[in-house]
Amino acid sequence: MRTLWQHCHVASMAQGAYSIIEDAAIITSAGHIEWIGPRQSLPALNADRSVDLGGAWVTPGLVDCHTHAVFGGNRSGEFEQRLQGVSYAEIAAQGGGIASTVRATRAASEDELFSSARQRVQALMRDGVTTLEIKSGYGLDLASERKLLKVIRRLGEELPLTVRSTCLAAHALPPEYKDRADDYISHICEVMLPALAAEGLVDAVDAFCEYLAFSPDQVERVFIKARELGLPIKLHAEQLSSLAGSSLAARYQALSADHLEFMTEDDAIAMAAAGTVAVLLPGAFYFLRETQLPPMDALRKHGVKIAIATDLNPGTSPALSLRLMLNMACTLFRMTPEEALAGVTTHAATALGLGHSHGSLEVGKVADFVAWQIERPADLCYWLGGDLPKRVVRLGREIFN
Repeated sequence: MRTLWQHCHVASMAQGAYSIIEDAAIITSAGHIEWIGPRQSLPALNADRSVDLGGAWVTPGLVDCHTHAVFGGNRSGEFEQRLQGVSYAEIAAQGGGIASTVRATRAASEDELFSSARQRVQALMRDGVTTLEIKSGYGLDLASERKLLKVIRRLGEELPLTVRSTCLAAHALPPEYKDRADDYISHICEVMLPALAAEGLVDAVDAFCEYLAFSPDQVERVFIKARELGLPIKLHAEQLSSLAGSSLAARYQALSADHLEFMTEDDAIAMAAAGTVAVLLPGAFYFLRETQLPPMDALRKHGVKIAIATDLNPGTSPALSLRLMLNMACTLFRMTPEEALAGVTTHAATALGLGHSHGSLEVGKVADFVAWQIERPADLCYWLGGDLPKRVVRLGREIFN
């Protein structure tokens, strides 16, 4: 069915800029954009349906390109402990931290994980998200990682949402491999990744390169196996220290390197040359009360594409609003509203390997967009919380109003 959407203004986000079309119209057909431009230039195409958007501002559907939305348990108690002065190390010694999430996730059934994740994901959808990446990494054994990845696939099948599934088995060292990190990396490379990839559960492979997780050499082994399996890679890098993980990711043409508070200018140069997107996660920066800012000047100077994501997870960023991350990116990282909006549309899509089909409103791309009742695009970064009036359209069909 061909639909004409009109009486609107469009921030198409083509080329990572607002690319505004005043008094615009959009024609969608078969889930894609058939035409977009000024209403006065509408071609003579017969539409089956016409929708008046009431003067709304239309943006691409938002893309949350880094989440850990599927997990068991709850760590609000640890949050309270930290605010009372208990250190992360003390919490970990008590069996808390990621170990507690792993225990709860392993104990939960697939249906229980799906039910809890669905609520979190629906909160993101109500905020305008139409495309989402979800990582595993709270199972840390083959059966549990498979369970997580199956839940991720199921969310994409049962919700009107594009979901990309990332295997993050190299997230932390499971208790059964205590003091045997090399052995665990071997298990990931020889058993877990081949099995999970063969089952069609993996769209990309991620790892955590950090002194409290895995070394660059260990991460590189995971990258080599992912490349053998034909899977793109991503990396948690430079969140707590500078290990040149983002440069390593760039050498392997990673889709993205994420966090990046401690990255160097050399890392930015390497990422720019490789086309690796910098995914910044202001929610974790805020929640952990970090003071080391990502090197914004270096990223801009060398033309690295910058994406923004929620990093939704139970320990360091329990964020249920991508719009709130837009404000944090502006206030904490000094990004402009235009840069921030590009970071949750075109650049976020590129960070998922979907830049050819998602992230901007252009002919031939998927008809995923949000019609916001706002005065200007910067309002999306300006308002803190709340539920802005909107229509959400995915593949040319309205899914939320």
